[in-house]
Amino acid sequence: MTASQPRLIAILAAILVAAALRLVPHWPNFTPIGAMALFGGAYFGRRALAFAAPLGALLVSDLILGFHAGMPFVYGSVALIVLLGWAIARRITPVTVVATAVASSVLFFAVTNFGTWLSSGMYPPTLAGLTACYVAAIPFFQNTLAGDLAFSALLFGGFALLESRLPVLRAPSPRPA
Repeated sequence: MTASQPRLIAILAAILVAAALRLVPHWPNFTPIGAMALFGGAYFGRRALAFAAPLGALLVSDLILGFHAGMPFVYGSVALIVLLGWAIARRITPVTVVATAVASSVLFFAVTNFGTWLSSGMYPPTLAGLTACYVAAIPFFQNTLAGDLAFSALLFGGFALLESRLPVLRAPSPRPA
């Protein structure tokens, strides 16, 4: 199943706008990263594009913000969140979006903080060091969760509103066999 050109452009534009929001001042970890990956996974009919769009948008914003040692873990998290988007692609509802946004936050927290523990040298390479890393990151988790929920609401809700008002953006109906 492929998306119509106006639909594809609208989905790409939403992801690019979300990525651009990383560049404006914001609370720590209150970003659209998880939401744009979830949205891309849920809405792109082409699997390669579902990965390329959010990861590419992240890369472009990182070119401006700067690179860091934890990038493989951030990008890996984003790729895994795209897979969560695939999981809800056939059944996008407010409940599935909220549930996967929460799961995205937890996944991002778990993977990126594991990466911090593993590669930063800030924590000893012990279970106690790993625990200390996760405990130190708890204050940032609330902003990650709030950002994922808020930006998921904006992306999924905004796109649903656009689809309802602009029929050209609706997904093509499957052809009967």
